[in-house]
Amino acid sequence: MHSVDENEDVLVNAQQGVGLITLNRPKAINSLTHPMVNAIAPVLTDWAADDDIRAVLVDGAGERGLCAGGDIVALYHSCRGPNQGKEAREFWYDEYRLNAQIGRFTKPYVVLMDGIVMGGGVGIGVHGNVRIVTDTTKMAMPEVGIGFIPDVGGTLYLSRTPGLLGLHAALTGAPFGGGDAIAMGFADHYVPHDALEDFKRIVIADGVDAAVAAYATEPPPSQLLAQRDWIDQCYSGDTVADILAALRDHGEGPAKDAADLIATRSPIALSVTLEAVRRAAKLATLEDVLRQEYRTSSGAARSHDFVEGIRAQVVDKDRNPKWSPDSLAAVTTADVEAYFAPADRELEFS
Repeated sequence: MHSVDENEDVLVNAQQGVGLITLNRPKAINSLTHPMVNAIAPVLTDWAADDDIRAVLVDGAGERGLCAGGDIVALYHSCRGPNQGKEAREFWYDEYRLNAQIGRFTKPYVVLMDGIVMGGGVGIGVHGNVRIVTDTTKMAMPEVGIGFIPDVGGTLYLSRTPGLLGLHAALTGAPFGGGDAIAMGFADHYVPHDALEDFKRIVIADGVDAAVAAYATEPPPSQLLAQRDWIDQCYSGDTVADILAALRDHGEGPAKDAADLIATRSPIALSVTLEAVRRAAKLATLEDVLRQEYRTSSGAARSHDFVEGIRAQVVDKDRNPKWSPDSLAAVTTADVEAYFAPADRELEFS
């Protein structure tokens, strides 16, 4: 069994036949680094083959959430550096293989998607087979805000929500709650935040089914599902510009709020995201979707907007990105197609 060091970024141990994985960077809301991905993958391989392990439980240290996403500052430095994003591409390569490994995991993979669960955190959670959300869950695929494209297998789920809720989530990048996550297919069960410790205890003592039976409650109604009429109508446009126009025509309220949010996002990232979600709807498997996402991520690593988006949000924190192209009208079909070109090294699964 892999050793446990309390100072490590991933804590691993086993209790009564349950493998426990805790993401342990609470000050960074457990943002995923490449070494963390490389620590989790072999543990899951071991546990899949270990007859003494009957289930896996994954959570995040601290009170703020499971995981805020990938360590984007590291990606920023990689994409600005002399290797032109080599380290970023290597991180995504291994991260997406881990996402596929979670998707293939045959034993119960219980993940506590409490608090903030965004980007790469969604990838650690959404492919599991027992996905728990709570009253504090704040889930999002906010990539377009940093000139990036939803990844970690997220476009598989975004393309398969009821109606066009997934496009709304992808193009706004706005967070949604536990009730929405269940309605959209991103989660399975709703457990009150205050019951999580007891829930974990029962998983270890009595098994996953007993814990779900004891603590899962009716989720609150999905606010997004209740707004599906205008969302389906407005997001059916051919282009992001058409979608924006429809949202603005809809009048005051949540549609206008969505339009205002989308208008702040990277025009190229929005255009690629719309195409990526539509293409993902036609792809059969998680692996197929991850291969496509590896191409779009590699495209983002070459782009101006990914570095500029991280600079504006996280490095300089001026919240004033200078996007290029600077408008949706300036984005060409060729610009979008370039993101779907084969990667230098295509993503493969062993």
